[in-house]
Amino acid sequence: MTKHYDLIAIGAGSGGLSVAERAAKYGAKCAVVEAKKLGGTCVNLGCVPKKVMWYGASIAHTLQDAPDYGFDVELKAFSWETLKHARDDYVTGINSWYHTYLKDSDIDEITGYARFIDAHTLDVDGNPFTADHIVIAPGTYPVVPQVPGAEHGVTSDGFFAWETLPDRVAVVGSGYIAVEIAGLLNALGADVTMLLRREHLLRPFDAMLRECLMEEMIDAGINIVTSSQIGEVQKQADDSLDLICADTGQLIGRFDQLLWAIGRAPATSGMDLANASVTTDEEGYIPTDPFQNTPIAGLYAIGDVTGQAQLTPVAIAAGRRLADRLFGGMTDRKLDYDLVPTVVFSHPPIATVGLTESEAREIHGSAVKIYQSRFTPMYHAFTKHQSKMAMKLVTVGAREKVVGCHVIGLGADEMLQGFAVAMRMGATKQDFDDTIAIHPSAAEELVTMR
Repeated sequence: MTKHYDLIAIGAGSGGLSVAERAAKYGAKCAVVEAKKLGGTCVNLGCVPKKVMWYGASIAHTLQDAPDYGFDVELKAFSWETLKHARDDYVTGINSWYHTYLKDSDIDEITGYARFIDAHTLDVDGNPFTADHIVIAPGTYPVVPQVPGAEHGVTSDGFFAWETLPDRVAVVGSGYIAVEIAGLLNALGADVTMLLRREHLLRPFDAMLRECLMEEMIDAGINIVTSSQIGEVQKQADDSLDLICADTGQLIGRFDQLLWAIGRAPATSGMDLANASVTTDEEGYIPTDPFQNTPIAGLYAIGDVTGQAQLTPVAIAAGRRLADRLFGGMTDRKLDYDLVPTVVFSHPPIATVGLTESEAREIHGSAVKIYQSRFTPMYHAFTKHQSKMAMKLVTVGAREKVVGCHVIGLGADEMLQGFAVAMRMGATKQDFDDTIAIHPSAAEELVTMR
């Protein structure tokens, strides 16, 4: 017998859970379909466990700085196993909470893989379900290159399964996942080499952030090899991995672990989207209008699968707004994808919102004015490790409206949220200047910059 719902979300990640939860509050009968663990990539193999590891790496940096503050510290050992198991227990607790929360919210869990029979009918492992509204939110998965021996490496998914800290690690990639994992591995004691296909880290980010992070990572002891592409991975008798250069055929190096961090792809294959007349772009993403609608009535897509601002809070916000529109009577409710703040949990962290300098100049030309500063934060004033901090404000027009804010350095991750609110409200450079500084702090530089 076919079971009918007002709304079914395909994928119990941030987007799918959020749209179902908000719709259920309006009285809609909802279900989520998930074949794996509740919470999706963010909870299980992304943001949450990554941040736990980042905290561990930050403690390692603090211990290194402790003698400069007068502490006689003897670091006897670091237990990767202890940190991993504590992290996994924390994630398991979140998973358990989700099951309870869905039950308490009268949202049904449907376990399995969904495929479309038609625009309003799903088959989940042989069981049919129908809904007036179906939200496609399966997320993305990490990509592995098509080179001989690539299967000997792991993606970020496999990284979280490591039981021990490897001595020598190669990280292939230049995006935020690559720099985050490379930074924490280095801080926790691994010998890390990053292999970049081009010249820069974090190519879409402001040049100031890219350049400062590159300097900091090199200073921290990470070996960064640019313009390098792997042509083959050879596994040796002792399980070590030889990486062979695609251009020269020469040995790049021998490593204990290889991490592929070259991007993610939408998890749309196997869903039989054609049966619902849903089309994807060349990369497999599902295009939507500003209201998350696909061209098919009653079918929507949210989160990473749309290819827009692939961030957990974005998927949550889009899901909640979609439910507000469908069941809450808010006919104009939609997510504004402009001015989305984000943080890269590198070492040091990066926080950014709005246009980069190059983007602003391309759009606004000579109307752009830049304010920037680079300095040693007080924390590092007398530590042996002299990590720098850099900030940039991008302004436009005679009123110098702030259209971009970019920060790298200690505490950047926690200071941006409030400035992002100010920018959404249309803050100008004069508004920043008129705000009393919090002294002494690094954040005060953003309201005292000249």
